[in-house]
Amino acid sequence: MGAFQARLACVLCLSSASWMAAALPGRNPFRIDQSHLTPSHRQTRGMGLKVTGSNFTLDGFRFLIVAGTMHYFRVPREYWLDRLRKMRACGFNTVVTHIPWNLHEPKRGQFIFTGNLDVMAFLFLASEVGLWAILCPGPYIGSDLDLGGLPSWLLQDSKMKLRTTYRGFTKAVDHYFDELISRIAPLQYQYEGPVIAVQMENEYGSYHLDKNYMSFVKRALMRRGIKVLLMTADNGKDVINGHSKNVLATLHLKNIRKETYTKLSSIQGQSPIMMMLYTTSSFDMWGVARHFQDSNVMMENVRDMFKLRFSLNFYMFHGGTNFGFMGGATDLNGYHPMVTSYDYTALLTEDGEYTSEYIMYEEFFSQVIEVPESVKPERIPKTAYESITPTHFLSLWDVLPYLDEKIKSFKPINMERLSVNQGNGQSFGYTVYETSITRGGYLYSGNHVRDRGQVFLDKQYIGVLDHSTDNLAVPQNQDKKKAKNLTILVENQGRLAYGQNINKERKGITGDIYLDHSPLRRFTISCLDMTTNFIERNLPNHWKSITPKTRGPAFFLGYLKIDETPNDTFINLEGWNKGVIFINGKNLGRYWKIGPQKALYLPGPWLQLGRNEIIVFEEYKPGLKIQFTNTPDLGY
Repeated sequence: MGAFQARLACVLCLSSASWMAAALPGRNPFRIDQSHLTPSHRQTRGMGLKVTGSNFTLDGFRFLIVAGTMHYFRVPREYWLDRLRKMRACGFNTVVTHIPWNLHEPKRGQFIFTGNLDVMAFLFLASEVGLWAILCPGPYIGSDLDLGGLPSWLLQDSKMKLRTTYRGFTKAVDHYFDELISRIAPLQYQYEGPVIAVQMENEYGSYHLDKNYMSFVKRALMRRGIKVLLMTADNGKDVINGHSKNVLATLHLKNIRKETYTKLSSIQGQSPIMMMLYTTSSFDMWGVARHFQDSNVMMENVRDMFKLRFSLNFYMFHGGTNFGFMGGATDLNGYHPMVTSYDYTALLTEDGEYTSEYIMYEEFFSQVIEVPESVKPERIPKTAYESITPTHFLSLWDVLPYLDEKIKSFKPINMERLSVNQGNGQSFGYTVYETSITRGGYLYSGNHVRDRGQVFLDKQYIGVLDHSTDNLAVPQNQDKKKAKNLTILVENQGRLAYGQNINKERKGITGDIYLDHSPLRRFTISCLDMTTNFIERNLPNHWKSITPKTRGPAFFLGYLKIDETPNDTFINLEGWNKGVIFINGKNLGRYWKIGPQKALYLPGPWLQLGRNEIIVFEEYKPGLKIQFTNTPDLGY
């Protein structure tokens, strides 16, 4: 008996015998026939997913959920079908996906459910390939996203209490759910859709600031027409705090002990065990060694869970990419922002390649589950394009005069409260704070720079203020009668994705900055949010030729010419330092020489025949070339 199985031995009283009676005869007594329980095979619909004693049933038949998580918003829409087919071919019967509020409602009352955010189209594709779906609509979803997927404009309210029944929060949730649930409710099982269950919130037991909150979420879902089985999901020690009456409690594989199952039994009696988050690894952070998981230990755990007839969900089956600025951060052992890749050492790589672990689970599932045969997609070709040399640049100082909505303020204002984006504040990117000083001394931030501020005196770089550095020497002014321009370029590197501290999350400059003991005053503040609209409309057409002395912060322009059908590739900015890459106006994500990630994934569908515009916003010193490779480099 393995260590995991020994730890869970107390739940062997689950009705394994009844499962064995339903198993197919042959070499494996635990083999389960579920080949008739797929969206594409069900001609009529019965009772849906139910809890029947210690088992799940679907249409009255015993059903083991073998799920994998995939986020549609982290995968190019053109590759959804490929990734879902690979999931089905591996032996999975269910896809789990989270729905990010901040991406769907980036501004109050302005909703996006098209393109890469067309969750309805994603679910239709899942049904077509024979996968059921479990949805996690939040409102908070975690998922290692900026603010856990909550929109930053909520933070304009200085009294905001996220994930509670605070009126300012529940009113916004109601408005969002009115739009979201009306779209996903028709895709439930009862209406011949693929959705068999909905997870309420995410790990609320570890947050637990309001005992009435989960009841509010439950009512909000049900009165808008959610009829399928409702679930909660918490780690072992918090399962009771996160539970809601008449809702199935499921587990995340964390802090699992024998007493965890005693707690489960006390709140819901005999029930199936669903390991709603069986994690393959963890997200990677800038400046920290890459995370790995022991695949042999994982396989042993999965074997044990199958013997115990646990349903399970792999987080992640396919991780994808934190395109743009969607990635969040953690404050465990200090503030750490996420890298651009969300590879997560999942069963499919960031670019959709099969891993050795995928092959291992494909073989295992074929032995224990009887599923319809499906065609396994071929690998997607990759190309290492010829390196290109940027030819032109625009410095930050060239761009600032053309930025819209400059704000004059006596004191610094954090980015969420800026009067930009139709009153919704600034969500992502950089914010520029400018003021005048007549003397030098020491700048003291009081930890009010969130998260990383480059400081310039008359356009000359003098240092950085961030979470670990709160003071900086400013050179003395030789002519005390002449004012100098002090500029702080502040980057939001990602809001916290977890924990009670999300209520305190504000970005930009969040309080006073002092020169010696005097607070700086009279700021001009500019929004540098790096959206597609910004790249296409706000950059002035005054590009200059690059010289050996050209430095950042600046935008560097180059062109990639493609003569054949574009393929996936990876951009390696060796020799560059830190910044953001844009491909044909789309924000590919952040790069940073401190690693661990060294190359950024560029999907082929983002490229086009002929000329492709590449713009690199480099904060320090540019490299000589933009290089391409056909293999990822996520570090070690």
